[in-house]
Amino acid sequence: MKKVAFCTLGCKVNQYETEAILEMFKKNGYEVVGFEQVADVYIINTCTVTNLSARKSRQMIRRAKKNNKDSIVVAMGCYSQVSPDEVFSIPEINLVIGSKDKGKIIEKINMIEKGAGKLNLVQDIMRIREFEELGVETYKEHTRAFIKIQDGCNRFCSYCIIPYARGPIRSRSVEYILDEANRLVFNGYKEIVLTGIHIASYGKDINNTSLLDIIKKVHEIDGVKRIRLGSIEPTIVNDEFVNEISKLEKVCPHFHLSLQSGCDSTLKRMNRKYTTQKYRESVEILRKKLKDVSITTDVMVGFPGETDTEFNETVKFLEEISFSAMHVFKYSKRKGTPAAEFSKQVSPKQKDERSNILLELTARKTYEFNKRYEGRVMDVLFEQDVKGKTGIIEGLTSNYIKVLCKGETALNGQIVKVLLNKAFDDYVIGEIKK
Repeated sequence: MKKVAFCTLGCKVNQYETEAILEMFKKNGYEVVGFEQVADVYIINTCTVTNLSARKSRQMIRRAKKNNKDSIVVAMGCYSQVSPDEVFSIPEINLVIGSKDKGKIIEKINMIEKGAGKLNLVQDIMRIREFEELGVETYKEHTRAFIKIQDGCNRFCSYCIIPYARGPIRSRSVEYILDEANRLVFNGYKEIVLTGIHIASYGKDINNTSLLDIIKKVHEIDGVKRIRLGSIEPTIVNDEFVNEISKLEKVCPHFHLSLQSGCDSTLKRMNRKYTTQKYRESVEILRKKLKDVSITTDVMVGFPGETDTEFNETVKFLEEISFSAMHVFKYSKRKGTPAAEFSKQVSPKQKDERSNILLELTARKTYEFNKRYEGRVMDVLFEQDVKGKTGIIEGLTSNYIKVLCKGETALNGQIVKVLLNKAFDDYVIGEIKK
């Protein structure tokens, strides 16, 4: 039996696509093994959102060949899409696929095995208008299942390479989304996470549907216990949207609202399509209409031209909004984006200093949020055993609090009532209610 190994870098969409391709290989008789093991085929699903992720992609391509010099090494995904010649020039590579034609991967591997030589399948993604269907039926996780509902982005933020890596928005058909959701529920999944590159734009390229419409349709499926949304922009969060969401009890009261900066002048240079005032209004609507809502976000430090005054504005804004968690990351210059040519690039030392300030802030805010739930009984969907701690399992509340407590492995995949006893920075110790 042939063996295949995967390495996935980057976002949840990449993870989804890897799962779909993994299923394809299994159905074609391959055994899936760990990336450090000897395999006949190594697949690296690359990322290019930062220079570090691109470098990591190259490292993993080279490492694969060291595991088996006779293997076929495949690079696919975003880094392959934006830098196809660079990837193709790596001596260890056999096949390069971009953000399209991933479904043809086995066919092309068969061609290489028959002597076709190195292949480069990367096309101009900006011309692609159809969603490439890659379905998933099972996941390594046995509790939450991701469904990719959309690909591409039309926003063109000045720092972001993703529109060039993923192309224009392409929405998946309602029929295929619901079909996949039903299969996942049949296979025992309790929580459906709707994900994509820019899910707020879902439906804008097809008639008579929207993100809200697809949420409602998934909500109607028997067996779905929770629906969680991937990252969305504040522009979609208005009274109408939240009023409708509030009627859907399966929708988790957790919203990851992309921010990037709490300073209007920085947001303008970033080419973000909202102001801090609009963002604040969206947060207020969510907190007014949804009980126990958790709001998380992404924040970038060190964007070109970010002065101490602008950074301090961001800190003040973050303090006022009081997120339950923040993903803090440092600006990375990406060739081909407008921001790469901006003057007044921020030094690495300043980026580190600002990042550390925000990391301390998010630890404090997450603790404050978790602390509010001490003494509360919450429903927890258990996901896995805690590594290195026998008899301890972990899971998530619907509003995204990580909970650890004593319990048996058999509870993983189940929604259980738990008393939250003691809050920490990034988790809460709980006790299963008998």
